Amino acid sequence: MDPRRRVPRTDAVLGEPAVRQAVARMGRPLVKTAVARAQDRARAGEIPPEEVAAAALAELDRIAPPRRVINATGVLLHTNLGRAPLSAPAVEAVVAAAGSTDVEYDLATGTRARRGRGALAALAAAVPAAEAVHVVNNNAAALALAATALAAGREIVISRGELVEIGDGFRIPDLLVSTGARLREVGTTNRTNLADYAAAIGPDTGFVLKVHPSNFRVEGFTGSVDVADLARLVHRPGGVPLVVDIGSGLLAPEPLLPEEPDAASTLKAGADLVTASGDKLLGGPQCGLLLGRADLVERLRRHPLARALRVDKLTLAALAATLHRPEEVPVRRALLASPAELSARAASIAAALKEHVDAWVCDSVATVGGGGAPGVELASVAVSLPARLAGPLRTGRPPVVGRIEGGRLLLDLRTVPAELDAELIRAVTRRCR
Repeated sequence: MDPRRRVPRTDAVLGEPAVRQAVARMGRPLVKTAVARAQDRARAGEIPPEEVAAAALAELDRIAPPRRVINATGVLLHTNLGRAPLSAPAVEAVVAAAGSTDVEYDLATGTRARRGRGALAALAAAVPAAEAVHVVNNNAAALALAATALAAGREIVISRGELVEIGDGFRIPDLLVSTGARLREVGTTNRTNLADYAAAIGPDTGFVLKVHPSNFRVEGFTGSVDVADLARLVHRPGGVPLVVDIGSGLLAPEPLLPEEPDAASTLKAGADLVTASGDKLLGGPQCGLLLGRADLVERLRRHPLARALRVDKLTLAALAATLHRPEEVPVRRALLASPAELSARAASIAAALKEHVDAWVCDSVATVGGGGAPGVELASVAVSLPARLAGPLRTGRPPVVGRIEGGRLLLDLRTVPAELDAELIRAVTRRCR
């Protein structure tokens, strides 16, 4: 029989449970088009007729909106999984802001108001040491805006040991040079001292930049200059601004991360301007935070480039809610979770899974990730499963992503909110049938 005669009818494919779910998520016209393309591939002999539904679903997965994933990797800020998950109050704020909102409107007076005033007020309240604050769409944008407004056509003095590469191959020096600024590199890869900076500062200096090397550590024969010493140097008569990129978005000191710089301490040490990410340890949406001297922040806010870098209403809503309710932030909850609590949850999950699969509880080590707290290890607990389940769980609904270690799949519970335990059990059970 001609295999083309075995190509399933469109209505038969659309009636399959997984395809019906795709219709509910993405609409019948889009799904029907994908099915038709898969049928054409089967008629051309590219795929067996029995794989039409699977091929259509695979195509739809490639164009589908991002799906919610259960992060069981043990990496709190997993860049590939969207970094910080939003808190419930932040999600509610985003939903409310999705329609018409008072993002730039004063309901009391019926007149135009400063855009995002609620989020800016919340950020200013969270970091009283900052005279003024501003928000752009990510930390790279914050640095680009500072370089453009303060150092275009001039020099930025920076240590060679801080010329770091960030995500996806982007490099800080390339970013800064693209703004029209020139880099004045000082010191060496492993050692930079105060005299190096002093010798480089001159009439062409726009500002001195200190970048926290959040993705790595250099150990051994090393040396760097702290913010307080740099501030004393640059704040002499005729001095220049000191800009510090702290990276991870920690607004205040965190005892569990003593080596991680925070905005409040950095400003108190003498930084004129601090830049940071909102979607890392702050636990909010992707955005770039600018905090510091009022005159510098206002200069950046009024620069023409600021318009191109501004955040939308959804980001402002999520940021405000994150700052108002820090105790609800999932990243913070994961960071503070006790091993005893994690052990009890892991035992309960493993017990529920034992009748379906070889599952047991084991110690684990979690990390902060997301370019924050390099080398910091967090004692954790995981549910250990056969490694063969890694692929099926990743492609399940919802997808579950763990990590392979010692020939086993570990589901690290430090990065799984407790309210998702039942859903995690169901997801694993379905893949064991």
